[in-house]
Amino acid sequence: MKYRLFMPALAAIALVGFTLPARAADTDGNIQSLVAAFPAGPNHGMPDGTAGGDGAIYAGPPDLQVASSLVTAGGGAGTFSIVTALTAMAGQTVAEAEVAKLTRQYGQARVASYVLVQNFAVDDAVRLATIAGVQFPTATLTGAELAKQVVSLGLLDGTYYEGYMLDHVVSSEIHGTVMSDIDGQYGTVADANYHLISDQAHYDLAQALGVTIGLAAYH
Repeated sequence: MKYRLFMPALAAIALVGFTLPARAADTDGNIQSLVAAFPAGPNHGMPDGTAGGDGAIYAGPPDLQVASSLVTAGGGAGTFSIVTALTAMAGQTVAEAEVAKLTRQYGQARVASYVLVQNFAVDDAVRLATIAGVQFPTATLTGAELAKQVVSLGLLDGTYYEGYMLDHVVSSEIHGTVMSDIDGQYGTVADANYHLISDQAHYDLAQALGVTIGLAAYH
């Protein structure tokens, strides 16, 4: 069994410097009432494969350096913050513009859920990997270099898929367990929302870095 650390997120330049509005901050992350807004399917609330947010299964060796660097950028295991991680990777000026764009595109409640689920997923993956005895290297990647590596790990035929990236930085086994834990904690719609916004946010991040990639249909 191969293990890779998960940075669900790392998902986007989207939430750097983001302060949640009062109503959005009160959400418990469960947005199941919005189910009608999502293309449904059996894969944690999503359609399978490239019609959803996973793309395909990656079963190769893990990139533990990217995993370690992402978690370090977000404040460390157990206290991970997507806001902190994305600020470190993209800078606040570009990030704030992306936050505004994502909020217009998806609304405050969905963006707030995305933040909560991302933070939960990273901490849960680190917990599972630690139990499995994974030894992570000292982090060496930072800033745009780290961001580009993260985006590259999610590319399938030139298009970014959040699930494909997660399979590169956590084992497919841990990835699946984390997704099931998200389903139990926040609901399948929140899980699908996390993947969907991540696909869009990573695409936006790549554009900000001058990297040309495709935008997944599930966005």
